[in-house]
Amino acid sequence: MNHLLCGLAANPALPPELVDRLIGVADDDIAEALAGREDLDRAQVLALVSRVPGCAVRLVYEGRLTEADIDPVTRPDAALALLGEGGGDPRWAHLLAGDPDRARREKLAACPRLPPDVVEALLADTDVGVVAELALCAGRDVTVRLVAHPHTEVRRSVAANEATPPFLLAALLTGAGLPAARRCLVYDQEEVPFAHDRACPRSDCDLPPGAFCDGSHESAMHAIQEAALRNPATPAEAAAGFVDHPSALLRWALAARPDLTSEVSAARLVADSLPGVRVEVAANPAVGGTLLRALSGDPSQQVRRAVAHHPDVPLDALVHVAGNTRIGPTLLPRIATASPAEVEELARSSNPAARMLLAQRRDLPARIRDALAADAEAKVVKSLAADPNLVEGQLRAMVDRHGSRVVAKVAANPSTPAALLVEITRHGKTARKALREVARHPRATATALLACLEDEQGRVRAAGHPALPPPVLLELLDDADWQVVEAAAGNPSLPRAAMEDRINRLSPEPGSASTRS
Repeated sequence: MNHLLCGLAANPALPPELVDRLIGVADDDIAEALAGREDLDRAQVLALVSRVPGCAVRLVYEGRLTEADIDPVTRPDAALALLGEGGGDPRWAHLLAGDPDRARREKLAACPRLPPDVVEALLADTDVGVVAELALCAGRDVTVRLVAHPHTEVRRSVAANEATPPFLLAALLTGAGLPAARRCLVYDQEEVPFAHDRACPRSDCDLPPGAFCDGSHESAMHAIQEAALRNPATPAEAAAGFVDHPSALLRWALAARPDLTSEVSAARLVADSLPGVRVEVAANPAVGGTLLRALSGDPSQQVRRAVAHHPDVPLDALVHVAGNTRIGPTLLPRIATASPAEVEELARSSNPAARMLLAQRRDLPARIRDALAADAEAKVVKSLAADPNLVEGQLRAMVDRHGSRVVAKVAANPSTPAALLVEITRHGKTARKALREVARHPRATATALLACLEDEQGRVRAAGHPALPPPVLLELLDDADWQVVEAAAGNPSLPRAAMEDRINRLSPEPGSASTRS
Protein backbone atom coordinates (compact mmCIF):
# COMPACT_ATOMS: atom_id res chain seq x y z
CA MET A 1 0.00 0.00 0.00
CA ASN A 2 1.28 3.47 -0.89
CA HIS A 3 0.24 5.41 2.20
CA LEU A 4 1.32 8.76 0.83
CA LEU A 5 -0.89 8.46 -2.25
CA CYS A 6 -3.74 7.10 -0.14
CA GLY A 7 -3.46 10.16 2.09
CA LEU A 8 -3.42 12.48 -0.89
CA ALA A 9 -6.44 10.68 -2.35
CA ALA A 10 -8.44 11.57 0.75
CA ASN A 11 -7.10 15.13 1.04
CA PRO A 12 -10.10 17.50 0.70
CA ALA A 13 -7.85 20.20 -0.76
CA LEU A 14 -6.52 18.05 -3.62
CA PRO A 15 -7.21 19.96 -6.88
CA PRO A 16 -9.46 18.25 -9.48
CA GLU A 17 -6.62 17.81 -11.96
CA LEU A 18 -4.56 15.96 -9.36
CA VAL A 19 -7.58 13.83 -8.49
CA ASP A 20 -7.63 12.88 -12.18
CA ARG A 21 -3.96 11.96 -11.99
CA LEU A 22 -4.55 9.67 -9.03
CA ILE A 23 -7.52 8.04 -10.72
CA GLY A 24 -5.24 7.22 -13.62
CA VAL A 25 -2.82 5.28 -11.38
CA ALA A 26 -5.23 4.05 -8.69
CA ASP A 27 -4.94 0.59 -7.18
CA ASP A 28 -7.54 -0.91 -4.83
CA ASP A 29 -6.35 1.07 -1.81
CA ILE A 30 -6.11 4.42 -3.57
CA ALA A 31 -9.48 3.81 -5.22
CA GLU A 32 -11.05 3.15 -1.82
CA ALA A 33 -9.82 6.54 -0.60
CA LEU A 34 -10.90 8.31 -3.79
CA ALA A 35 -14.37 6.73 -3.65
CA GLY A 36 -15.00 8.47 -0.34
CA ARG A 37 -14.42 11.95 -1.76
CA GLU A 38 -17.51 14.15 -1.89
CA ASP A 39 -16.21 16.31 -4.75
CA LEU A 40 -15.94 13.64 -7.46
CA ASP A 41 -17.84 14.63 -10.58
CA ARG A 42 -19.67 12.11 -12.72
CA ALA A 43 -16.81 11.77 -15.22
CA GLN A 44 -14.36 11.06 -12.41
CA VAL A 45 -16.68 8.46 -10.85
CA LEU A 46 -16.99 6.59 -14.14
CA ALA A 47 -13.25 6.84 -14.79
CA LEU A 48 -12.52 5.45 -11.32
CA VAL A 49 -14.84 2.48 -11.86
CA SER A 50 -13.25 1.83 -15.22
CA ARG A 51 -9.79 1.88 -13.64
CA VAL A 52 -10.69 -0.18 -10.53
CA PRO A 53 -13.96 -2.10 -11.05
CA GLY A 54 -13.92 -3.34 -7.47
CA CYS A 55 -14.70 0.14 -6.11
CA ALA A 56 -18.11 0.14 -7.81
CA VAL A 57 -19.78 -1.37 -4.75
CA ARG A 58 -18.44 1.40 -2.48
CA LEU A 59 -19.61 4.01 -4.99
CA VAL A 60 -23.08 2.47 -5.02
CA TYR A 61 -23.26 2.77 -1.24
CA GLU A 62 -22.00 6.35 -1.52
CA GLY A 63 -24.88 7.08 -3.89
CA ARG A 64 -22.54 7.93 -6.76
CA LEU A 65 -23.60 5.16 -9.18
CA THR A 66 -27.13 4.70 -10.44
CA GLU A 67 -28.99 2.03 -12.37
CA ALA A 68 -27.95 3.63 -15.66
CA ASP A 69 -24.26 3.23 -14.77
CA ILE A 70 -24.32 -0.49 -14.02
CA ASP A 71 -24.26 -3.49 -16.33
CA PRO A 72 -25.26 -6.52 -14.21
CA VAL A 73 -23.31 -8.83 -16.52
CA THR A 74 -19.96 -7.08 -16.13
CA ARG A 75 -20.63 -5.55 -12.67
CA PRO A 76 -22.71 -8.17 -10.82
CA ASP A 77 -21.48 -7.11 -7.37
CA ALA A 78 -22.43 -3.48 -8.00
CA ALA A 79 -25.81 -4.61 -9.27
CA LEU A 80 -26.30 -6.66 -6.09
CA ALA A 81 -25.32 -3.66 -3.96
CA LEU A 82 -27.92 -1.49 -5.68
CA LEU A 83 -30.59 -4.18 -5.36
CA GLY A 84 -29.72 -4.48 -1.69
CA GLU A 85 -30.31 -0.74 -1.31
CA GLY A 86 -33.78 -1.16 -2.77
CA GLY A 87 -32.85 0.19 -6.20
CA GLY A 88 -31.80 -1.28 -9.51
CA ASP A 89 -33.74 -2.98 -12.26
CA PRO A 90 -35.84 -5.92 -10.98
CA ARG A 91 -34.80 -7.84 -14.10
CA TRP A 92 -31.28 -8.00 -12.66
CA ALA A 93 -32.58 -10.35 -9.96
CA HIS A 94 -33.60 -12.92 -12.57
CA LEU A 95 -30.10 -12.85 -14.02
CA LEU A 96 -28.34 -13.06 -10.64
CA ALA A 97 -30.52 -15.89 -9.37
CA GLY A 98 -28.64 -18.14 -11.79
CA ASP A 99 -25.18 -16.81 -10.97
CA PRO A 100 -22.71 -19.70 -10.49
CA ASP A 101 -21.20 -17.90 -7.48
CA ARG A 102 -23.02 -19.10 -4.35
CA ALA A 103 -22.01 -16.00 -2.40
CA ARG A 104 -23.75 -13.77 -4.93
CA ARG A 105 -26.94 -15.83 -4.75
CA GLU A 106 -26.83 -15.52 -0.96
CA LYS A 107 -26.54 -11.74 -1.25
CA LEU A 108 -29.44 -11.73 -3.69
CA ALA A 109 -31.55 -13.72 -1.23
CA ALA A 110 -31.07 -10.92 1.31
CA CYS A 111 -32.31 -8.21 -1.07
CA PRO A 112 -35.73 -6.60 -0.52
CA ARG A 113 -38.65 -6.66 -2.97
CA LEU A 114 -37.55 -9.68 -4.97
CA PRO A 115 -39.93 -10.75 -7.79
CA PRO A 116 -42.02 -13.84 -6.87
CA ASP A 117 -40.43 -16.04 -9.51
CA VAL A 118 -36.95 -15.12 -8.23
CA VAL A 119 -38.03 -16.08 -4.71
CA GLU A 120 -39.19 -19.44 -6.08
CA ALA A 121 -35.85 -19.96 -7.81
CA LEU A 122 -33.98 -19.21 -4.58
CA LEU A 123 -36.25 -21.53 -2.61
CA ALA A 124 -35.26 -24.30 -5.00
CA ASP A 125 -31.53 -23.47 -4.82
CA THR A 126 -29.34 -26.52 -4.28
CA ASP A 127 -27.14 -24.66 -1.77
CA VAL A 128 -28.57 -24.63 1.73
CA GLY A 129 -26.80 -21.35 2.51
CA VAL A 130 -28.84 -19.55 -0.15
CA VAL A 131 -32.12 -20.94 1.18
CA ALA A 132 -31.09 -20.08 4.76
CA GLU A 133 -30.35 -16.49 3.77
CA LEU A 134 -33.76 -16.24 2.11
CA ALA A 135 -35.39 -17.67 5.25
CA LEU A 136 -33.66 -15.01 7.34
CA CYS A 137 -34.80 -12.03 5.25
CA ALA A 138 -38.06 -13.03 3.55
CA GLY A 139 -41.62 -12.32 4.62
CA ARG A 140 -44.16 -14.40 6.50
CA ASP A 141 -45.32 -16.44 3.51
CA VAL A 142 -41.80 -17.76 2.91
CA THR A 143 -41.04 -18.52 6.57
CA VAL A 144 -44.26 -20.55 6.81
CA ARG A 145 -43.07 -22.69 3.93
CA LEU A 146 -39.57 -23.13 5.35
CA VAL A 147 -40.26 -23.76 9.04
CA ALA A 148 -40.28 -27.53 8.48
CA HIS A 149 -37.29 -27.54 6.12
CA PRO A 150 -35.17 -30.68 6.59
CA HIS A 151 -31.98 -28.67 7.22
CA THR A 152 -31.35 -27.06 10.61
CA GLU A 153 -29.58 -24.03 9.08
CA VAL A 154 -32.78 -23.04 7.28
CA ARG A 155 -34.84 -23.57 10.43
CA ARG A 156 -32.42 -21.44 12.44
CA SER A 157 -32.90 -18.58 9.97
CA VAL A 158 -36.67 -18.95 10.23
CA ALA A 159 -36.31 -18.83 14.02
CA ALA A 160 -34.37 -15.56 13.78
CA ASN A 161 -36.77 -13.89 11.31
CA GLU A 162 -39.20 -11.50 13.03
CA ALA A 163 -41.69 -12.07 10.19
CA THR A 164 -42.17 -15.69 11.28
CA PRO A 165 -45.61 -16.18 12.91
CA PRO A 166 -45.35 -16.37 16.72
CA PHE A 167 -46.98 -19.81 16.95
CA LEU A 168 -44.30 -21.22 14.65
CA LEU A 169 -41.53 -19.57 16.68
CA ALA A 170 -42.96 -21.26 19.77
CA ALA A 171 -42.93 -24.58 17.90
CA LEU A 172 -39.29 -24.08 16.93
CA LEU A 173 -38.39 -23.69 20.60
CA THR A 174 -39.65 -27.16 21.47
CA GLY A 175 -39.98 -28.92 18.12
CA ALA A 176 -43.60 -29.76 18.95
CA GLY A 177 -45.70 -30.31 15.84
CA LEU A 178 -42.73 -30.13 13.46
CA PRO A 179 -41.14 -33.05 11.62
CA ALA A 180 -37.66 -33.93 12.83
CA ALA A 181 -34.79 -32.20 10.98
CA ARG A 182 -32.76 -34.57 8.84
CA ARG A 183 -29.58 -32.59 8.19
CA CYS A 184 -27.18 -30.17 9.90
CA LEU A 185 -23.77 -28.76 8.96
CA VAL A 186 -21.93 -31.45 10.93
CA TYR A 187 -24.04 -34.21 9.40
CA ASP A 188 -23.34 -32.81 5.92
CA GLN A 189 -19.57 -32.81 6.32
CA GLU A 190 -18.55 -35.49 8.82
CA GLU A 191 -19.26 -39.07 9.74
CA VAL A 192 -21.38 -39.02 12.88
CA PRO A 193 -21.04 -39.16 15.78
CA PHE A 194 -18.66 -36.20 15.50
CA ALA A 195 -17.63 -33.41 17.89
CA HIS A 196 -15.88 -30.39 16.42
CA ASP A 197 -12.79 -29.31 18.31
CA ARG A 198 -13.17 -25.73 19.58
CA ALA A 199 -9.51 -25.21 18.67
CA CYS A 200 -9.83 -26.81 15.24
CA PRO A 201 -6.56 -26.25 13.32
CA ARG A 202 -8.06 -26.72 9.84
CA SER A 203 -8.04 -23.46 7.88
CA ASP A 204 -10.77 -24.66 5.51
CA CYS A 205 -13.19 -25.75 8.23
CA ASP A 206 -16.41 -23.73 8.52
CA LEU A 207 -18.12 -25.69 11.29
CA PRO A 208 -19.06 -23.67 14.38
CA PRO A 209 -16.73 -24.13 17.39
CA GLY A 210 -17.97 -26.99 19.58
CA ALA A 211 -20.56 -28.20 17.05
CA PHE A 212 -21.48 -31.83 17.52
CA CYS A 213 -23.93 -34.38 16.15
CA ASP A 214 -24.72 -38.01 16.87
CA GLY A 215 -27.47 -38.12 14.29
CA SER A 216 -30.00 -36.01 16.20
CA HIS A 217 -28.29 -32.68 15.37
CA GLU A 218 -27.95 -31.59 19.03
CA SER A 219 -25.86 -28.44 18.68
CA ALA A 220 -27.82 -27.29 15.63
CA MET A 221 -31.13 -27.69 17.46
CA HIS A 222 -29.65 -25.72 20.35
CA ALA A 223 -28.76 -22.92 17.88
CA ILE A 224 -32.38 -22.88 16.63
CA GLN A 225 -33.65 -22.45 20.19
CA GLU A 226 -31.18 -19.64 20.85
CA ALA A 227 -32.26 -17.83 17.67
CA ALA A 228 -35.93 -18.14 18.64
CA LEU A 229 -35.25 -16.86 22.17
CA ARG A 230 -33.45 -13.82 20.77
CA ASN A 231 -36.35 -13.13 18.39
CA PRO A 232 -38.66 -10.52 19.99
CA ALA A 233 -41.60 -11.98 18.02
CA THR A 234 -41.41 -15.25 19.97
CA PRO A 235 -44.24 -15.37 22.56
CA ALA A 236 -43.04 -14.39 26.04
CA GLU A 237 -44.81 -17.28 27.69
CA ALA A 238 -43.04 -19.78 25.43
CA ALA A 239 -39.67 -18.18 26.10
CA ALA A 240 -40.19 -18.10 29.87
CA GLY A 241 -40.08 -21.88 30.00
CA PHE A 242 -36.32 -21.73 29.50
CA VAL A 243 -35.56 -19.84 32.72
CA ASP A 244 -34.10 -22.95 34.36
CA HIS A 245 -32.64 -24.51 31.23
CA PRO A 246 -29.23 -26.14 31.80
CA SER A 247 -27.78 -24.24 28.84
CA ALA A 248 -26.23 -20.95 29.95
CA LEU A 249 -26.45 -19.62 26.39
CA LEU A 250 -30.21 -20.10 26.33
CA ARG A 251 -30.65 -18.44 29.73
CA TRP A 252 -28.43 -15.64 28.46
CA ALA A 253 -30.69 -15.15 25.44
CA LEU A 254 -33.79 -15.19 27.64
CA ALA A 255 -32.31 -12.58 29.99
CA ALA A 256 -31.96 -10.11 27.12
CA ARG A 257 -35.59 -10.31 25.98
CA PRO A 258 -37.41 -6.94 26.13
CA ASP A 259 -40.59 -8.71 27.31
CA LEU A 260 -38.96 -10.20 30.38
CA THR A 261 -41.73 -8.83 32.59
CA SER A 262 -42.34 -11.83 34.82
CA GLU A 263 -40.89 -10.93 38.20
CA VAL A 264 -40.45 -14.63 38.94
CA SER A 265 -38.42 -15.27 35.79
CA ALA A 266 -36.34 -12.11 36.17
CA ALA A 267 -35.68 -12.78 39.85
CA ARG A 268 -34.44 -16.28 39.08
CA LEU A 269 -32.13 -14.95 36.39
CA VAL A 270 -30.81 -12.30 38.81
CA ALA A 271 -29.49 -15.19 40.90
CA ASP A 272 -27.98 -16.99 37.89
CA SER A 273 -24.49 -18.38 38.43
CA LEU A 274 -23.24 -16.93 35.13
CA PRO A 275 -22.26 -13.22 35.28
CA GLY A 276 -23.13 -12.80 31.58
CA VAL A 277 -26.75 -13.72 32.28
CA ARG A 278 -26.91 -11.22 35.14
CA VAL A 279 -25.38 -8.53 32.90
CA GLU A 280 -28.20 -9.04 30.40
CA VAL A 281 -30.80 -8.79 33.15
CA ALA A 282 -29.19 -5.58 34.46
CA ALA A 283 -29.23 -4.05 30.98
CA ASN A 284 -32.78 -5.17 30.18
CA PRO A 285 -35.19 -2.19 29.90
CA ALA A 286 -38.04 -4.39 31.18
CA VAL A 287 -36.37 -4.86 34.57
CA GLY A 288 -37.54 -2.58 37.36
CA GLY A 289 -36.00 -0.80 40.32
CA THR A 290 -36.30 -3.61 42.85
CA LEU A 291 -34.18 -6.02 40.84
CA LEU A 292 -31.75 -3.29 39.80
CA ARG A 293 -31.23 -2.40 43.43
CA ALA A 294 -30.43 -6.06 44.14
CA LEU A 295 -27.98 -6.17 41.24
CA SER A 296 -26.26 -2.95 42.35
CA GLY A 297 -24.40 -5.04 44.94
CA ASP A 298 -23.41 -7.79 42.49
CA PRO A 299 -19.82 -9.04 42.85
CA SER A 300 -19.25 -8.65 39.10
CA GLN A 301 -18.11 -5.21 37.98
CA GLN A 302 -19.65 -5.83 34.55
CA VAL A 303 -23.05 -6.41 36.14
CA ARG A 304 -22.76 -3.25 38.25
CA ARG A 305 -21.70 -1.28 35.18
CA ALA A 306 -24.81 -2.49 33.34
CA VAL A 307 -26.92 -1.38 36.30
CA ALA A 308 -25.35 2.07 36.12
CA HIS A 309 -26.34 2.42 32.46
CA HIS A 310 -29.95 1.36 33.03
CA PRO A 311 -32.34 4.31 32.51
CA ASP A 312 -34.57 3.33 35.46
CA VAL A 313 -32.00 2.54 38.13
CA PRO A 314 -32.91 4.16 41.49
CA LEU A 315 -30.73 7.21 42.05
CA ASP A 316 -29.36 6.06 45.39
CA ALA A 317 -28.45 2.67 43.90
CA LEU A 318 -26.70 4.41 41.02
CA VAL A 319 -24.62 6.55 43.39
CA HIS A 320 -23.71 3.43 45.35
CA VAL A 321 -22.55 1.68 42.17
CA ALA A 322 -20.54 4.71 41.06
CA GLY A 323 -18.59 4.58 44.29
CA ASN A 324 -17.13 1.12 43.64
CA THR A 325 -17.36 0.61 39.87
CA ARG A 326 -15.41 2.02 36.93
CA ILE A 327 -18.13 3.47 34.74
CA GLY A 328 -16.10 5.66 32.41
CA PRO A 329 -16.50 9.30 31.34
CA THR A 330 -20.07 9.19 30.09
CA LEU A 331 -23.41 10.81 30.82
CA LEU A 332 -25.56 8.03 32.25
CA PRO A 333 -29.22 7.87 31.12
CA ARG A 334 -30.58 8.18 34.66
CA ILE A 335 -28.48 11.29 35.26
CA ALA A 336 -29.53 12.80 31.92
CA THR A 337 -33.20 12.54 32.93
CA ALA A 338 -32.78 13.61 36.56
CA SER A 339 -35.38 16.15 37.65
CA PRO A 340 -34.39 19.66 38.83
CA ALA A 341 -34.93 18.54 42.42
CA GLU A 342 -32.70 15.50 41.88
CA VAL A 343 -30.03 17.69 40.27
CA GLU A 344 -30.03 19.87 43.40
CA GLU A 345 -29.82 16.77 45.58
CA LEU A 346 -26.85 15.37 43.65
CA ALA A 347 -25.05 18.73 43.66
CA ARG A 348 -25.35 18.98 47.46
CA SER A 349 -24.38 15.36 48.10
CA SER A 350 -21.41 14.74 50.37
CA ASN A 351 -20.57 11.74 48.19
CA PRO A 352 -18.06 12.76 45.48
CA ALA A 353 -19.37 9.97 43.24
CA ALA A 354 -22.78 11.66 43.09
CA ARG A 355 -21.25 15.01 42.14
CA MET A 356 -18.99 13.31 39.59
CA LEU A 357 -21.98 11.72 37.83
CA LEU A 358 -23.84 15.03 37.75
CA ALA A 359 -20.82 16.88 36.36
CA GLN A 360 -21.20 14.97 33.09
CA ARG A 361 -24.32 16.98 32.25
CA ARG A 362 -23.82 19.94 29.95
CA ASP A 363 -27.11 21.68 30.69
CA LEU A 364 -26.60 22.44 34.37
CA PRO A 365 -27.69 25.75 35.88
CA ALA A 366 -24.73 28.14 35.96
CA ARG A 367 -24.77 28.21 39.78
CA ILE A 368 -24.38 24.44 40.04
CA ARG A 369 -21.86 24.24 37.22
CA ASP A 370 -19.67 26.89 38.84
CA ALA A 371 -19.80 25.10 42.19
CA LEU A 372 -18.73 21.83 40.58
CA ALA A 373 -15.91 23.61 38.72
CA ALA A 374 -14.52 24.69 42.08
CA ASP A 375 -15.01 21.27 43.71
CA ALA A 376 -12.17 20.03 45.89
CA GLU A 377 -12.37 16.52 44.39
CA ALA A 378 -10.30 16.07 41.22
CA LYS A 379 -12.62 13.38 39.83
CA VAL A 380 -15.57 15.77 40.01
CA VAL A 381 -13.66 18.52 38.22
CA LYS A 382 -12.33 16.04 35.66
CA SER A 383 -15.91 15.01 34.87
CA LEU A 384 -16.87 18.63 34.21
CA ALA A 385 -13.67 19.85 32.55
CA ALA A 386 -14.79 19.27 28.95
CA ASP A 387 -17.98 21.36 29.39
CA PRO A 388 -17.87 24.02 26.64
CA ASN A 389 -19.82 26.43 28.89
CA LEU A 390 -16.78 26.90 31.14
CA VAL A 391 -14.82 30.13 30.75
CA GLU A 392 -11.06 30.56 30.51
CA GLY A 393 -10.62 31.54 34.16
CA GLN A 394 -12.37 28.39 35.35
CA LEU A 395 -10.33 26.18 33.03
CA ARG A 396 -7.06 27.72 34.19
CA ALA A 397 -8.08 27.34 37.83
CA MET A 398 -8.79 23.65 37.23
CA VAL A 399 -5.34 23.09 35.77
CA ASP A 400 -3.64 25.09 38.53
CA ARG A 401 -5.47 23.21 41.26
CA HIS A 402 -5.50 19.65 39.92
CA GLY A 403 -2.73 19.55 37.31
CA SER A 404 -2.17 16.33 35.40
CA ARG A 405 -5.37 14.76 36.75
CA VAL A 406 -7.53 17.10 34.65
CA VAL A 407 -5.35 18.50 31.85
CA ALA A 408 -6.48 15.92 29.26
CA LYS A 409 -10.14 16.81 29.78
CA VAL A 410 -9.39 20.52 29.72
CA ALA A 411 -7.49 20.00 26.46
CA ALA A 412 -10.58 18.26 25.03
CA ASN A 413 -12.80 21.24 25.85
CA PRO A 414 -13.67 23.08 22.62
CA SER A 415 -13.66 26.37 24.54
CA THR A 416 -10.09 26.05 25.80
CA PRO A 417 -8.09 29.00 24.41
CA ALA A 418 -4.95 28.54 22.32
CA ALA A 419 -2.61 29.97 24.98
CA LEU A 420 -3.82 27.47 27.58
CA LEU A 421 -3.37 24.61 25.13
CA VAL A 422 0.28 25.62 24.75
CA GLU A 423 0.70 25.67 28.54
CA ILE A 424 -0.86 22.21 28.82
CA THR A 425 1.78 20.78 26.45
CA ARG A 426 4.43 21.78 28.99
CA HIS A 427 3.16 19.47 31.71
CA GLY A 428 5.73 16.83 30.81
CA LYS A 429 5.25 13.09 30.56
CA THR A 430 2.15 13.22 32.75
CA ALA A 431 0.37 15.09 29.95
CA ARG A 432 0.64 12.40 27.25
CA LYS A 433 -3.13 12.00 27.00
CA ALA A 434 -3.49 15.77 26.95
CA LEU A 435 -1.09 16.02 24.01
CA ARG A 436 -3.35 13.73 21.99
CA GLU A 437 -6.32 15.98 22.72
CA VAL A 438 -4.37 19.14 21.90
CA ALA A 439 -3.25 17.58 18.62
CA ARG A 440 -6.84 17.50 17.32
CA HIS A 441 -8.10 20.68 18.99
CA PRO A 442 -9.40 23.24 16.46
CA ARG A 443 -7.72 26.08 18.37
CA ALA A 444 -4.30 24.44 18.60
CA THR A 445 -1.47 26.63 17.29
CA ALA A 446 1.72 25.63 15.54
CA THR A 447 3.60 25.91 18.84
CA ALA A 448 1.24 23.51 20.59
CA LEU A 449 1.23 21.08 17.67
CA LEU A 450 5.03 20.91 17.52
CA ALA A 451 5.03 19.76 21.14
CA CYS A 452 2.44 17.09 20.30
CA LEU A 453 4.80 15.55 17.74
CA GLU A 454 6.82 14.14 20.64
CA ASP A 455 4.03 11.69 21.51
CA GLU A 456 3.50 8.67 19.26
CA GLN A 457 -0.28 9.02 19.03
CA GLY A 458 -0.19 12.79 19.22
CA ARG A 459 2.20 12.81 16.25
CA VAL A 460 -0.36 11.06 14.03
CA ARG A 461 -3.13 13.45 15.00
CA ALA A 462 -0.95 16.55 14.74
CA ALA A 463 0.20 15.51 11.26
CA GLY A 464 -3.35 15.98 10.01
CA HIS A 465 -3.97 19.31 11.77
CA PRO A 466 -4.30 22.24 9.33
CA ALA A 467 -2.39 24.59 11.68
CA LEU A 468 0.82 22.57 11.39
CA PRO A 469 3.45 24.63 9.50
CA PRO A 470 4.01 23.50 5.88
CA PRO A 471 7.78 22.91 6.32
CA VAL A 472 7.02 20.45 9.13
CA LEU A 473 4.32 18.81 7.03
CA LEU A 474 6.83 18.22 4.22
CA GLU A 475 9.20 16.50 6.65
CA LEU A 476 6.41 14.26 7.92
CA LEU A 477 5.74 12.98 4.41
CA ASP A 478 8.93 10.94 4.87
CA ASP A 479 8.22 9.83 8.44
CA ALA A 480 8.98 6.26 9.48
CA ASP A 481 5.40 5.79 10.72
CA TRP A 482 2.98 5.12 7.85
CA GLN A 483 0.09 6.57 9.85
CA VAL A 484 1.94 9.87 10.14
CA VAL A 485 2.70 9.85 6.42
CA GLU A 486 -0.93 9.22 5.52
CA ALA A 487 -2.19 11.89 7.92
CA ALA A 488 0.30 14.46 6.64
CA ALA A 489 -0.57 13.69 3.02
CA GLY A 490 -4.24 14.15 3.85
CA ASN A 491 -3.66 17.51 5.58
CA PRO A 492 -5.55 20.24 3.69
CA SER A 493 -2.73 22.69 4.47
CA LEU A 494 -0.24 20.69 2.43
CA PRO A 495 0.97 23.05 -0.34
CA ARG A 496 -0.30 22.24 -3.80
CA ALA A 497 3.25 22.21 -5.14
CA ALA A 498 4.14 19.48 -2.64
CA MET A 499 1.09 17.45 -3.66
CA GLU A 500 2.01 17.70 -7.32
CA ASP A 501 5.67 16.94 -6.65
CA ARG A 502 4.90 13.77 -4.71
CA ILE A 503 2.44 12.55 -7.32
CA ASN A 504 5.05 13.21 -10.03
CA ARG A 505 7.66 11.25 -8.11
CA LEU A 506 5.44 8.24 -7.59
CA SER A 507 3.35 8.38 -10.75
CA PRO A 508 5.02 10.60 -13.36
CA GLU A 509 2.91 11.96 -16.18
CA PRO A 510 3.39 10.32 -19.59
CA GLY A 511 5.97 12.22 -21.53
CA SER A 512 7.56 13.83 -18.47
CA ALA A 513 11.33 13.87 -17.96
CA SER A 514 11.16 11.13 -15.36
CA THR A 515 9.33 8.75 -17.71
CA ARG A 516 11.64 9.52 -20.65
CA SER A 517 14.70 8.83 -18.53
